[in-house]
Amino acid sequence: MGNIWIRCIECAEMRRIEKDRNAVRRKRQKRSVQRKRHGFTACHFVWKKEFIVRIIVTGGAGFIGSNFIFYMLDRYPKDRIICLDKLTYAGNLSTLDAVMNRPNFRFVKADICDREAVYQLFEEEHPDIVVNFAAESHVDRSIEDPGIFLQTNVIGTSVLMDASRNYGVARYHQVSTDEVYGDLPLDRPDLFFTEETPIHTSSPYSSSKASADLLALSYYRTYGLPVTISRCSNNYGPYHFPEKLIPLMIANALNDRPLPVYGEGLNVRDWLYVTDHCRAIDLIIRRGRAGEVYNVGGHNEMRNIDIVKIICRELGKPESLITYVADRKGHDMRYAIDPTKIHEELGWLPETRFEDGIKKTIRWYLDNRKWWEDIISGEYQNYYEKMYGNR
Repeated sequence: MGNIWIRCIECAEMRRIEKDRNAVRRKRQKRSVQRKRHGFTACHFVWKKEFIVRIIVTGGAGFIGSNFIFYMLDRYPKDRIICLDKLTYAGNLSTLDAVMNRPNFRFVKADICDREAVYQLFEEEHPDIVVNFAAESHVDRSIEDPGIFLQTNVIGTSVLMDASRNYGVARYHQVSTDEVYGDLPLDRPDLFFTEETPIHTSSPYSSSKASADLLALSYYRTYGLPVTISRCSNNYGPYHFPEKLIPLMIANALNDRPLPVYGEGLNVRDWLYVTDHCRAIDLIIRRGRAGEVYNVGGHNEMRNIDIVKIICRELGKPESLITYVADRKGHDMRYAIDPTKIHEELGWLPETRFEDGIKKTIRWYLDNRKWWEDIISGEYQNYYEKMYGNR
């Protein structure tokens, strides 16, 4: 009798699970019908204005993610934006204060590696688009502790894509980096990264991002998940966490602290104003071809030392604050992106010249001192001392 009772319970549980699955399928089919009615398809879509697009933005309390949320809410005020962020050291909820009370915005604190939490959110929102900014992104931190980079950047990406498959997402976009290509020699200014440049990583960070890119492309090929990938050059602008070069130099200069520069400061980066990057991602998720990679660069190549000197000049600070420290392990020499593909296919070009963007950025940090002064404390201060104190 006991065995029969157990089997009855098991059968009831199986029926409940199947019922839940059917409910998910019906919701997914209903959303799919709505998309098609408004001209919204997985490979290339232009929808009617009355169609409200639901977008999950992971890592939206960070630098680029928050700027993307602001950009999208301003450009598409009827769309629904859901921010999913774990709020690690680089995630700052105060950054989103301006939009927290908007009826078409929702913030959810969760880890993209938490499969149950991610699936629950997808069940509640049934997103049309997922844009994944969530990542551990500092090269120095990846050298100190590679494991967390693999967990978040690879495993987390797989969880998001599994959820996107299960809930019929029309576009999954993976935000990546030009660092997956390795570096270029300083004496060959004619060389640039294209989408065909082989992956040749230099750090645990770039390796984890390259792994996520390859995984995303495999989901497109194996499962037909409509994936796009963007690989951007170095971003700068408002809300940049002050462990990165430009905000670190601004904050230190304003406090008359030493300006630590790796090696001789000759490393070259291609700088992209964050709003230009947001505009590129918007074009890719709406008009880009599924299964494709798009390079996004700023056409603003600058040596690190020259950027530090510009910041000193703009703030009226002496260059004697510059302090040369031991170089980073495996430090890439030059990054430079060729954005021809995104220009020819989607009409994108960067609009912000570096000389204009750096002045806007410095002005933002002057006008928003409380934002970054609140950050430069506690855990970050301990990290700063660890990285630069003995160099």
